[in-house]
Amino acid sequence: MPTPAVLLDIEGTTTSISFVTDVLFPFAANAIPEFLKAHADDEEINDARVQVLQDATPEERLLTGDAGVIAVVRRQMAGDVKATGLKLLQGLVWRHGYQTGRITGHVYADVPKALAAWHAAGRSAAIYSSGSRLAQQLLFRHSDAGDLTPLLSGYYDTTSGPKRESASYAAIARAWGKAPADITFCSDIPAEADAAHAAGMHAVVLMRPGNAPLPANLAHPVHADLTRI
Repeated sequence: MPTPAVLLDIEGTTTSISFVTDVLFPFAANAIPEFLKAHADDEEINDARVQVLQDATPEERLLTGDAGVIAVVRRQMAGDVKATGLKLLQGLVWRHGYQTGRITGHVYADVPKALAAWHAAGRSAAIYSSGSRLAQQLLFRHSDAGDLTPLLSGYYDTTSGPKRESASYAAIARAWGKAPADITFCSDIPAEADAAHAAGMHAVVLMRPGNAPLPANLAHPVHADLTRI
């Protein structure tokens, strides 16, 4: 029987991994230096600068101007570090890219269909991604299927906790006001599905084109799209 709520990962679940790695990340890496220069007096951007520098090494703190921020960003992006400051700054840069039409958010063709069907059936859908809440909202507001945000009821990021720890899913259930047993979590990462299941949620693993191969002894259902959820 379908659960009343669905919690969705983004990368490899609603959106291709290649969009994130080949479009979003390079756009941010290329745009951040000029973006910081153009917004030197913007309070919102300055808040992101402060958060980024909280993760700076002693050597990076010695750099002047925005050189330290850029050094931290480049190091963290190269290591795929899920740092809050980095994610915040990336989200602000992506917002500019979406608003100017330089980026359009990719979603698989089944995503708008599934979201619309769940919405019509009274099922709630929310997002849990390592990207910031701003970045999540931008992707679905400016998706290549149009504005999908009216079909989503919430956005959760790593401020709720790491995605491979069961406590994070318990925290999301509490914040969402739902029992874990009433939520199905969908991800392409088996370890994330394990953590959600350990918190009491149902879990489904998505196998999309370009996703990593799945282990043979997977303990969760596997689907190729979201219309089966």
